[in-house]
Amino acid sequence: MKKVILDLAVTLDGFIEGPNGEIDWCIMDDDMDFDGFLSTIDTIFYGRVSYDAWGNFQPDEGASEAELKLWQAVHAKKKYVFSRQPVEDGRATFLHSDIANSVAAIKKEGGKDIWLYGGAGLIKTFIQLGLVDLYRISVHPTALGSGKPLFEDLKDRVNLHLVQANTFKSGVVQLIYQPRK
Repeated sequence: MKKVILDLAVTLDGFIEGPNGEIDWCIMDDDMDFDGFLSTIDTIFYGRVSYDAWGNFQPDEGASEAELKLWQAVHAKKKYVFSRQPVEDGRATFLHSDIANSVAAIKKEGGKDIWLYGGAGLIKTFIQLGLVDLYRISVHPTALGSGKPLFEDLKDRVNLHLVQANTFKSGVVQLIYQPRK
């Protein structure tokens, strides 16, 4: 069965974006092997705002070959957008209700794993519903002091088991956890 993987960058002080939505602190080292991660998934879950911003993003003409390849790989995945608004664009499947049952059905389809891309509201909902199977949290060596926290408004404690830790040349530390059941 597919797994839902939250692969996310977070600052040292626990924010997934700055107070104005900034993500300019995110580092993409070549030794992070993001292409390797993308090869393990065939589906991406978006919230509507994140999908509007990134679901069909096209890099500038002057983008590097590596960036073009990355976005081509992202756009080759099946996309689901969780939204209260009944919107359709022909490039993604929009889901409007019953998140837990929708996710369970998608996980049973077989194939590769699922990347829970976000945004913050969707991530919070998935965490609260216990729908994240693997947390891949890349801690960046930056402290913002304020912004959107990763773990916000938890109703219940989230207990995790460290599966793996990776350190990259930039100082980013990736922590991979499984939820303790």
